[in-house]
Amino acid sequence: MRNIFLTLLVLVLAPTGVSAAHVPASFSVGRSLVVASSSPGNAYFAGLSVVSTAPVAGDLSILGGSIISAAPIAGDGLLLAGSINSRSSVAGDLRAMGGSILLEGPVTGDLAALGYSVRVANRVWGNIFIVAVNTSVEDGASGPVTVYGNNVALAGEFSGDVRVVATGHVSVGEGTTIRGKLSYEAPEATTIPSSAIIDGGVEYTNASYLPDAGTSRTLALLSVGLFLFVRVLGALILAGLLAGLFPRLAEQLTERVYSGRPRDTLLTMLLGFGISVATPVLILLLLLTFVGIWLALFLCIIYAFLLLISFLYAGILLGSVFARRFTRRTAVLWRDGVLGMLALSLVSLVPVIGLLAVTMLALFLVGAFLQLFFRFAFPHNEHETELI
Repeated sequence: MRNIFLTLLVLVLAPTGVSAAHVPASFSVGRSLVVASSSPGNAYFAGLSVVSTAPVAGDLSILGGSIISAAPIAGDGLLLAGSINSRSSVAGDLRAMGGSILLEGPVTGDLAALGYSVRVANRVWGNIFIVAVNTSVEDGASGPVTVYGNNVALAGEFSGDVRVVATGHVSVGEGTTIRGKLSYEAPEATTIPSSAIIDGGVEYTNASYLPDAGTSRTLALLSVGLFLFVRVLGALILAGLLAGLFPRLAEQLTERVYSGRPRDTLLTMLLGFGISVATPVLILLLLLTFVGIWLALFLCIIYAFLLLISFLYAGILLGSVFARRFTRRTAVLWRDGVLGMLALSLVSLVPVIGLLAVTMLALFLVGAFLQLFFRFAFPHNEHETELI
């Protein structure tokens, strides 16, 4: 598929011709551009809205948000826009790239188009190459036709072979004539009307674009792996930022672990467990009352933030403990948070034991944060106001 797009881009962006290279060219740029005077040579227009109502004796190139080409083009046409409507004839080749492309005039040369929706309402006397989600060729072509897309509709008389690769539905209109061979790939075979004539026969290839069981399992594993990688990477970044921005808070928490007695550590963990269990119950009770809905939403936000910050500081605490244990350093650096969160993420991957260890550490930090908050809000001495 990549080769298809590269081929089309080369066709679209290649120089359109040199027959009018020695004829004076005209250039026009504007927000809303209406060109009413004819050009003796090549013409180049650009604007948010471009309307060309005068004949062009050479090649025509337009770049804009919306394009309407309502006059004959003696040379080649190059149209790049979100919405394209070519209402008149093109004597040379036509290359169009946009969201919605409607070609109402005949094209004497070849047609190459890339867009979301492409409708070719008049005959193309050369070759057709189209890549679009929805494609409709209504009056046939004299040369070979190649279409890549989702839904493809064919009608008219085609003098050469027609090749279609579709992820959706392929339809052939009543009275369609294909002098060459119709070959198409699609999830389901199309019904060829009895009035249609296909001299070269029909070649259908069943192309199912749904992945099989093995591919689905592989994609699921890749998705889970990507999710875990992004989650761990985000946690590492947040832990490093918190450790770097608030080192004193991490130092206070580490000091509580080192200097505190096992009994105090257990009580702090029980406090965190009690708050973690009681808060959801309180939120549910408040939701049952009309007055307490907003308070319940506020508590829900605070509760989620407390759990998130406790998990992040669990990694920071683990990294600072390692730093104090192995490097004898009491100051907390940002890299301590990153390394600690990485270690915590690896520990959490251990079944049962890892999850239990992370949960206990997070519960301890919930209780520790509550204690620090109350000591900060209701200090007994001036030193306690500087904990954070």
